[in-house]
Amino acid sequence: MSEEGYSEYREDEHIVENKELSFGEALIPVVLLMLMLAYNIFFADGAALGDYSNQIILLLGGVFAAIVGFFNKVSINTMIKEIWENLRSVFLPIMILFLVGALAGTWLVSGIIPAMVYYGLQALSPSIFLPASVIIAALISIATGSSWTTSATVGIALVGIGTALGIPAGMIAGAVISGAYFGDKMSPLSDTTNLAPAMAGTDLFTHIRYMALTTVPSIVITLIVFSILSLNIDATGTTDVDNLLQTIETTFNITPYLFIIPVLVVVLILFKTKPLIALGAGVGLAGVFAMIFQSEILLQLSDSETMTLMRAIFTDTQIATGNESLNELFSAGGMEGMLWTIFLIICAMVFGGIMDGIGALARITKALLAVATSIFGLFASTVASCLGLNLIASDQYLALVIPGKMFKKAYEDKGLAPENLSRTLEDSGTVTSVLIPWNTCGAYQSGVLGVGVSEYFAYAIFNWLSPFTTLLFAAFNIKIRMLTSSTSKS
Repeated sequence: MSEEGYSEYREDEHIVENKELSFGEALIPVVLLMLMLAYNIFFADGAALGDYSNQIILLLGGVFAAIVGFFNKVSINTMIKEIWENLRSVFLPIMILFLVGALAGTWLVSGIIPAMVYYGLQALSPSIFLPASVIIAALISIATGSSWTTSATVGIALVGIGTALGIPAGMIAGAVISGAYFGDKMSPLSDTTNLAPAMAGTDLFTHIRYMALTTVPSIVITLIVFSILSLNIDATGTTDVDNLLQTIETTFNITPYLFIIPVLVVVLILFKTKPLIALGAGVGLAGVFAMIFQSEILLQLSDSETMTLMRAIFTDTQIATGNESLNELFSAGGMEGMLWTIFLIICAMVFGGIMDGIGALARITKALLAVATSIFGLFASTVASCLGLNLIASDQYLALVIPGKMFKKAYEDKGLAPENLSRTLEDSGTVTSVLIPWNTCGAYQSGVLGVGVSEYFAYAIFNWLSPFTTLLFAAFNIKIRMLTSSTSKS
């Protein structure tokens, strides 16, 4: 992910410690939160407390954490301060989410997404679709340094194309996310790829080269698995491709000129234009293209072209095509469709802020560090800390910053070069954030791609394989780099 200004804040963040708080007390809010979420997911179909059950449960978890804090002499002002810092840190991602919602709506009514589906159906067959999706997402993410941008552009299109071919949406989203996070990790433009070595004390390109040792095997295995899945997939949509193409062509004015806008957005991002400006330009230009190329559709949806565009930006849009599968595909929720995801992020930040404010995050990480008596134990504790913070703090940056600060000296004491820590942070902190529904990354990807985390979890192969790969290398002492006289820290 690459959202300018976000990681700089996280890098300078002060970690709250509380000597009054015991490890058991620090775990109380976590255990209660996990129990409530488990009940909601497995026994209440995600609706124990209504449509916003997960959000309410996160807030209840924050209440339990605050009670633990009160009993351990933590002032409410301290907790509020950390909540505010957390909320401030996600202001930009929330604005981006709103723009992504607007982008989806305007790119639909302008014909951009239908054009992507139309040409994609002709170019990508089911036999190569999934591995091709991994590669396409990886290339875009390396170029832009952002898994978020990748999902908001080519990711949406690939889900649409694959769904039309009859491929399960969870598989497609897993392929897109796997490729996007591989590219995000390996791109020097990515915030997390810059943040991890900064925390560990190594330089960017040493970090990228060393990270390739575990990242490349993980993506190769991912491509092999998706290739096998593609060859064996029962893509029922293949027999209906001609009908789909004809329906799209009849409904929309399809032309290659529509690709000017997505290409322009990617170019703006490559030239390091601020994400809000790049996505905003994509929304504005799509509105212009809609009036030029799709005026009939705009007038079909309402009496005013301007009113149709406003609805596409802010509320829901549904375009009837006469084909049931395409009707579902050619619908968008606009900014309003992102509210559930945004509320989830806000509630997660409240819980994470209180947990940080009472010193629970630092206490849990220190407990993990205390049991790291061997080199493998140190790697395993780092992985567990990153995973735990993605679960508890709901933020991938905290999952890099806190373990990075806490474990840095321990790696030095074991004689390990700092790139060992930076690689482990990325292999376990960056990539697993998207596997957690209430984490900012999981909520974002699920909201943008329109596929639940539970649907794509098993198919986000690269993301859950990466921590296992880094632990495997540590267990068998594969390419574990030790400090030398030139790299030792004073």
